[in-house]
Amino acid sequence: MKIVEVQGLKYKYPDSEKLVLNDVSFTLKRGEFIGLIGRNSAGKSTLCFALAGLVPHFFKGAYGGKVHIDGIEVRHAAIEDITQKAGLVFENPFSQMTGSKYTVYEEIAFGLENMGLERAEMIRRIDESLELLDITDMKDQFPFGLSGGQMQRVAIASVIAMRPDILILDEPTSQLDPQGAEEVFKVVEGLAKEGITIIMAEHKMEKIAEYADRVLLMNDGKRIDFNTPEHIFSRDDLMEHGIEAPAITRIAKKLGIRNNDTGLYPVRYDQFSNDRLVIKND
Repeated sequence: MKIVEVQGLKYKYPDSEKLVLNDVSFTLKRGEFIGLIGRNSAGKSTLCFALAGLVPHFFKGAYGGKVHIDGIEVRHAAIEDITQKAGLVFENPFSQMTGSKYTVYEEIAFGLENMGLERAEMIRRIDESLELLDITDMKDQFPFGLSGGQMQRVAIASVIAMRPDILILDEPTSQLDPQGAEEVFKVVEGLAKEGITIIMAEHKMEKIAEYADRVLLMNDGKRIDFNTPEHIFSRDDLMEHGIEAPAITRIAKKLGIRNNDTGLYPVRYDQFSNDRLVIKND
């Protein structure tokens, strides 16, 4: 079942002549984990903003095409209706925090208060989010006293508490150490298994190869390819789009090791145990 449908999306920021998004189209199914990759100027963040409704409701500019989120067209929907369906987690958790709350519990409650929920429902959602993100033991701590990975989990919990069907993450691990990044990916994988659709812009290709169901490759505002990690990382022109394949894929390419059935290279270490892998010298 389609939960996201993007048709011919075009956008340029005010006072700019360049299209940041140029005729982008794709559809997503409920519960998919989608990796969004490309060089820094590819348009990934702007696409995240468009899916969350910040484009065009907050960021003005020239806008064309259509974005449907669970049946509603973003351009003509109220921002509060969009945020109930799609939640956005920013690259820097400091940008997500209100700065006015003294505990993690209060921080997660902030968005629910704005939704006007009854107290009992708020408490239930906060407790569920704390447990889901494995941060119940941090509920009384000061948000800005946590580690980067912990803060990012709080940021995700504050969005998850509002019960979105879609979680959009704009490079959420870029400022985290390997342990913090792994924490975030594990949490997001669990959310996908719960049926939440995940769209994650990310530069860590090994992680995208490990966790994503499909990968959307962008360059210069355009959709270049949208397929499985094996298909995307087996492309010969990745470097032209500012992408370096996972280390395991680069090794397999040098050795000429491919899947005998698909002709594609492995992208994860566990795929080397596949008895369908053969050496094919080009």
